[in-house]
Amino acid sequence: MDAYTEAKSMRLLSMYSRLLDGKILRKRELAEEFGIALRSVQRDLESLRIFFAEEMLGREILYDPKERGYRLSHASQRGLTDSEILAVCKILLESRSMCREEMMPILDKLVECCVPDSSRKAVTSLLANERHHYVEPRHGKSILEGLWEIGQAIERHQVMELEYRKMDGSVTERPVEPVGLMFSEYYFYLVAFLHNDPRTDRYKQNNTLLPTIYRIDRIRSFTVTQEHFTPAYANRFQEGEFRKRIQFMFGGKLNRVRFKYTGPSLEAVLDRLPTAQIRSQDEEGWEIEVEVFGKGIEMWLRGQGEYVKYELYA
Repeated sequence: MDAYTEAKSMRLLSMYSRLLDGKILRKRELAEEFGIALRSVQRDLESLRIFFAEEMLGREILYDPKERGYRLSHASQRGLTDSEILAVCKILLESRSMCREEMMPILDKLVECCVPDSSRKAVTSLLANERHHYVEPRHGKSILEGLWEIGQAIERHQVMELEYRKMDGSVTERPVEPVGLMFSEYYFYLVAFLHNDPRTDRYKQNNTLLPTIYRIDRIRSFTVTQEHFTPAYANRFQEGEFRKRIQFMFGGKLNRVRFKYTGPSLEAVLDRLPTAQIRSQDEEGWEIEVEVFGKGIEMWLRGQGEYVKYELYA
């Protein structure tokens, strides 16, 4: 392949990739970028038009008068839009889930990889204040180190040996069957079932084993063993369903709680408690029943003050 043919092939591939990304192609800009005449750009566009037509890809190159350039019909953008990347970065900063040394490189990479040069300065400026005032979690520990290994143990159904520091400062060692990784209220958690542990009976309800919850930053060390466990697929753990029924990541038995809510925002209650069902309504408010694990729900109920009257574990 001679130099001219190779240069044209690379040029066509570049234009093709940009069109697939939903970008606008302007002839003058392309001519300046590749150092070719406008007529050559036009021939390239015609070649691409013929390619799309002959391959029957269901798309065609159209001229967009508003954008003053050419775009692909029905093109889907593979990358994140400026609004999407701004939203993702804002959510990450608000989560306060990682120490500064882990959080800031992630933000930098997201902006570098996903934001076009034309918008990068604006996005960086919109994030600058929150980056400067970012408050990392008190534990100050690395979260990312080991996270992938835990995820792989979950995927491969491998038993893990944990050395875990409990809330009171004591340290316990136990074998667990890891089944889920979750994030809630500033922290990452491992959800697991006890494995051949003499304390297992304390974590049963109706002869069904209940999941135990471990904050990732409190795991002092872990070993992924070569022993595999077989999950009970009929009752396979599902993070989404578990999340609906857990408050402040306090584990425990599955219970039903009924309460009367008289506050101003029913929507906030239903968003906070995804399993909530409205049982009745009167001029004072709503009677609500919710299915939850453990007593973490008490923290939320007490926080509502006079707006809530409740009966636990009805």
